[in-house]
Amino acid sequence: MYSTVITTLGFFAVVVFAAGLFLLASITSASNRARVVSTFRGWENHPVIWGFSLALVASGSSLYLSETVGLVPCSLCWYQRIAMYPLVVLLGSAAVRRDIGVWRYGLPLSVIGLAISIYHVTIQWKPTLDIGTCATGAPCTGRYLSVFGFISIPTMAGSVFLALTALMLLLRQLDATRNADAAT
Repeated sequence: MYSTVITTLGFFAVVVFAAGLFLLASITSASNRARVVSTFRGWENHPVIWGFSLALVASGSSLYLSETVGLVPCSLCWYQRIAMYPLVVLLGSAAVRRDIGVWRYGLPLSVIGLAISIYHVTIQWKPTLDIGTCATGAPCTGRYLSVFGFISIPTMAGSVFLALTALMLLLRQLDATRNADAAT
């Protein structure tokens, strides 16, 4: 069962990364931004629910890997968890309250988590770049698993943080549009 779960998580990491990258490209392009925002008009809460679902699955997966499988998280894994776990609560409560202004709190957490994930993946591929962040405990440069030959645990986390960052930026655009409409 372990290999099935890990392979499934790896597959979803690829899908989430591609979707996050596509959304990020769409909302940062001036020509596509208006079309993307108009697509979600009246459906503003959907990105919040998607973000909540991503954060919940990522948090549950990290707990599965440490508590069920027995993998010991390194320091950088803990920092990524510190960025991810509050997003479950923030986005969950925002989904219930239908609050698209949650991007103000979610965006910093997702960007910080993404930066940590990028650094973590970098030192896994090139351990000489480690600046000593994991001097004790489990090594940050170690790779407990490698799905499809390139997806590690921080790669999975990074794909979720990328998608969450894109969703937070989309919510920012939707919130600005809503505020502009209310002002007129």
